[in-house]
Amino acid sequence: MQMTSRIRRWVETDTGHRVPNHKSKCKNMHGHRYRWEVELEGEVVSQAGSSEEGMLMDFSDISMILEKYIHDVVDHAFIVYDGDIEAVDALSSIEGQKTLQVPFVPTAENLAKWAFEQVNPHIKTAYGNRIRLLAFHVRETPKSWASWSPRD
Repeated sequence: MQMTSRIRRWVETDTGHRVPNHKSKCKNMHGHRYRWEVELEGEVVSQAGSSEEGMLMDFSDISMILEKYIHDVVDHAFIVYDGDIEAVDALSSIEGQKTLQVPFVPTAENLAKWAFEQVNPHIKTAYGNRIRLLAFHVRETPKSWASWSPRD
């Protein structure tokens, strides 16, 4: 029987967004303390004496990926749908405003898919063990999470 392991690692950011067509208060510009969490699955490294022996992937390597491709891109930034002309115009009028324009409404569900796509190409190890990004989870509030994973 083939065994697999799963691990998770996360990073947090302070990030703004709005859902322009929302029926309630989320249509207003606001922010969250987001948690961006990867879930990896695969085989642990079996190469004796290697740095990652017994690991699926080194947590510090995962942290570096999350820092570079998620945290550094969206921390203290405003994520705006490029079709939300009012918000794009308002944000562009603020000198030095860190803004990420995306081609989708920045809901937690869409952000989970976006984050998966940013991180997935960088999930690998040097030891040839089978590993994959199983899912990406985004916590928008302590009570609200969204996850995205590809269909097999």
